[in-house]
Amino acid sequence: SLKETQSIRRGIKGDAFDYKSVEDNMWGCDACITTLGGMTDDKRVDYEGNNNVIEAAGILGVTRVVLVTSIGCGDSKDAAPPAVFEALKDVLKDKEKAERVLQRYYTNMNWTIIRPGGLKSEPATGKAIVTEDNKAIGSIHREDVARLTVQALKSFKTKKKVLSVLDPSIGGNAAPEVGDVKEFALN
Repeated sequence: SLKETQSIRRGIKGDAFDYKSVEDNMWGCDACITTLGGMTDDKRVDYEGNNNVIEAAGILGVTRVVLVTSIGCGDSKDAAPPAVFEALKDVLKDKEKAERVLQRYYTNMNWTIIRPGGLKSEPATGKAIVTEDNKAIGSIHREDVARLTVQALKSFKTKKKVLSVLDPSIGGNAAPEVGDVKEFALN
C-alpha cells in the first residue's frame, strides 16, 4: 500500500516489545513480513515480538503476513541435527509458539511461514529453493532468504503454507541430494 511504501522510505523504527509502537508502524499496511529473532540481547523477541506483529496485523486488518522462523520448528523438528536442535531448542520453541499463534488464531488471514536452514552471511547464490518437505535441512544465505520471502509474499500459491528454504549448492549441507527434495514453485 501507499502507507507501507512511505513507511519503508522514511525508515520506520519501533520496539517489538511495545505493542502500541508495532501497531502505529503497521497502520495502513496491507501486508507484512516479520523476521524478528536471532542474535539479540533479549531472547523474548522470537515469541513476544513476533506475537505483537501478528496481533497488530489481525487487529488492523492486515490481510497478508509472512513469518520467518527456522527449520527445526513444528513438524520440521526431526530435520535439524540433534546437536543443532539441542543448542537452539529454547529459540526454536519460542519461534514455534509464534507459528502456532498465526496458524490457530488468524485463520482468515493469508499467512505463510518460511523456515530457513542454517543462515550464512555471504552474498546470495541465487540457487536456493523453497520446499514443502519438512525433512529438508541445509544452509542458506540471508540474501537468498530475503529474495525467496518476498517472492512468497507475492505468490498466490503460498496461502497458509509452511515452507522450508535452503540452498542445495552450499557445500557441507546435511540436506538430501537436490533430486531428493521436491522444489515448491512460487510462480
